[in-house]
Amino acid sequence: MAQEIATLAGGCFWCTEAVYQNLKGVSAVESGYIGGEKPDPTYEQVCSGTTGHAEAIRISFDPDIISYADLLDIFFATHNPTTLNRQGNDVGTQYRSAIFPHSPEQEAEARVAIDRAQADHDDPIVTTIEPDGPWYPAEDYHQQYWDRVGDRNPYCMAVIPPKLAKLRKGFADRIDG
Repeated sequence: MAQEIATLAGGCFWCTEAVYQNLKGVSAVESGYIGGEKPDPTYEQVCSGTTGHAEAIRISFDPDIISYADLLDIFFATHNPTTLNRQGNDVGTQYRSAIFPHSPEQEAEARVAIDRAQADHDDPIVTTIEPDGPWYPAEDYHQQYWDRVGDRNPYCMAVIPPKLAKLRKGFADRIDG
């Protein structure tokens, strides 16, 4: 079982993590920070918007079961890639829509996926393709947030179920279980 890594930023990492954690072929989803200047940032520092990092997820997946292209199609279907530095009420560069490819092949596929997704949006997609950089795992209390405590968080209850509904509607064959 070959494993590849995909790194995506689509707003709050609690919300993006919940989308990917039960997909066939995905073995792990980790929330963290990427794309900034400060080494080993904390959640509070990233949330301040001063470090340059994005809240992101790192997905370990088996490309023989789920392709990178599928992960990108799910990404574009479950967040708004047309709002600059914003997802809903979350505003700031830390909530930007970005793809951090791990290879030239992933970068090329990301460009194709942006073009493919544009057909579903009236406004231009503003998702950036940024260099892979140092990855900093988020604090333990952010990992598997939705599964552990999300149903007790009003923000999560407002944001995550609609994302999961889009996932079930458009990608039911990709969901494990």
